[in-house]
Amino acid sequence: MTTSTMLVAVSGGTASDGAVELACRFARRLSAHLEGFHVKADPFELVAQGYFATYFTDRFIQDFVAEADTRATKVRKAFEQALARHGMEFRPQKPTELPGSVGAAAVWREETGNGPALVARRARFFDLVVLGRSERVVDQPSSDTVEQTLIHSGRPVLLAPAKAPDAVGDRIAIGWDGSAAAVRAMVGALSLLRAAEETVVLSIGDKHRESAQSAVEYLSWRGVKAKHSGIPAVPGAGIGGQLLGSARDCGADLLIMGGYGHTPWREFFLGGATREILGVSLLPLLLAH
Repeated sequence: MTTSTMLVAVSGGTASDGAVELACRFARRLSAHLEGFHVKADPFELVAQGYFATYFTDRFIQDFVAEADTRATKVRKAFEQALARHGMEFRPQKPTELPGSVGAAAVWREETGNGPALVARRARFFDLVVLGRSERVVDQPSSDTVEQTLIHSGRPVLLAPAKAPDAVGDRIAIGWDGSAAAVRAMVGALSLLRAAEETVVLSIGDKHRESAQSAVEYLSWRGVKAKHSGIPAVPGAGIGGQLLGSARDCGADLLIMGGYGHTPWREFFLGGATREILGVSLLPLLLAH
């Protein structure tokens, strides 16, 4: 699949910096149209969820909205500064206006409401979605926005660490388990794979060795130079940990894999490679469900 349009969710928290940085880099590399998307919190929705009910007054609403507007202005300015650093054109527009020709340029969009739900909904209309990972949740498997976007958008999600690494996308590892999710992740990343210097398809044990070779053949027909690396299974070791360690051993700066082969609640109780990797990895990840 050709990546012509990208969406980056810009919250303004510590997660935003890495996400915006990687989004700009890949938009430049792929000559893709980029949209910065910011969701302002809705005080009425927060009250409906049980927050701030005691303090919900007219004055509180006015202050809350004013603070949200100030934050949105600050976040947009930081986004524009990142675009300038990368030499990307910023095209201010109303949300209803079409972006025009595709290219390494960017626009800005704001909405108000439930962040995870709105990001997931907006993401459906882009080839690749870039989300950030806060330094405060490194030891947790994911955030609501990551889970909802991955499961409900139908799009590949690039998960960026809070601080973008010096290089990303030059050496890519694909975690292969023969699943439909792994296929969707691989196909969704074809533009990135074509631009990479090296691609390694990683499989663990003997079960998926044959289909991993077929994946290498699939990629070669699409202009991607890839090779297969089979990893001996370690009894008792988690698949996610083995996969992540092998990606690091081969010098990968980006790991591509299927995400949540089971539903998230089953992953929570039964474990799973997705939860295991999201809980510890600072390596950029591209996931598809």
